[in-house]
Amino acid sequence: MKYVKQITLILLVSFIGEFIHSVIPLPVPASIYGLVIMLAALMSGIIKVSSVKETAAFLIDIMPVMFIPAAAGLMTSWPIIKQRLFVYIFLTVVSFAVVMTVSGRVTQRVIRMEKKK
Repeated sequence: MKYVKQITLILLVSFIGEFIHSVIPLPVPASIYGLVIMLAALMSGIIKVSSVKETAAFLIDIMPVMFIPAAAGLMTSWPIIKQRLFVYIFLTVVSFAVVMTVSGRVTQRVIRMEKKK
């Protein structure tokens, strides 16, 4: 019963994100709204971490399985992808480098801020 309550709570937050997405005409995915709402609820204490901990751990454990449909979609789109393969590879490498650089800089800044406290 504990897992049913936890998944219901997570789905409720996701549905609130879907509702906000349908009301606010911004190009932001509904899942991002849901994640921000969940983060705010967890940080403010509205939702306790223990209220979703086990189900969240389960969802993280099965996350690789969620990429199988995307991989299958890539395989069926191979004729289109191979025409611009080098462009995709270049963009992937550049975006990877940007994400790693920004993540590293942000992490360093957070660590420095923590040391100052």
